[in-house]
Amino acid sequence: MDKLLNEVEVRVLGCLIEKEITTPEYYPLSLNALTNACNQTSNRYPVVHFEEENVARAIDTLRQKQFVHVVHRDDARVVKYRHVIADKLGLDPIQIVVMGVLMLRAAQTVGEIRTRSNRMHDFENLEQVEAVLNSLMTREAAPLVMRLPRQTGQKEVRYAHLLSGEVGLEQPAIQTAEDRIARLEETTEQLKREVEDLRGQLEQFKKQFE
Repeated sequence: MDKLLNEVEVRVLGCLIEKEITTPEYYPLSLNALTNACNQTSNRYPVVHFEEENVARAIDTLRQKQFVHVVHRDDARVVKYRHVIADKLGLDPIQIVVMGVLMLRAAQTVGEIRTRSNRMHDFENLEQVEAVLNSLMTREAAPLVMRLPRQTGQKEVRYAHLLSGEVGLEQPAIQTAEDRIARLEETTEQLKREVEDLRGQLEQFKKQFE
């Protein structure tokens, strides 16, 4: 990607992705609606308090970088905006969902991404999420996601987008109920795989005595 995005641009783009899928009846978004979406306290990390002028400035720069288009409608009294990240970066709908979640919630584990994206896409298992992440990490054009080094005391690795460049290792200090559910799901998936492996080994062992 030729130009990196700042914090406000990332939040604006992430909100446009989310609202297109979750509330299509209100999409594209006006400046006021987009500002409210940026400042939501739910499904956001960190929680921010952007002024409308900050969001308007981010929209202008995102337009210059060809991530956002203006929508003019004869029946609309206000100007509205939509993202064009699919055209800009050549992403498919599922890749856009994962990028949107990473833009709105910072670095996350595979389980967290799966849980937090369920309003936009229902991943059947963790392997599907991992496949999308791998496709975003191995793009020929330029990687859009990176796997962060595992930190002390953490069992799972985290993934982060690269739209703003290399990512630091600061993580949220508060673990929400949603986070705990995601971790439990991730652990359950891992245990299921281990049980299947053990079953296979047991079957092989039994065959030796048949």
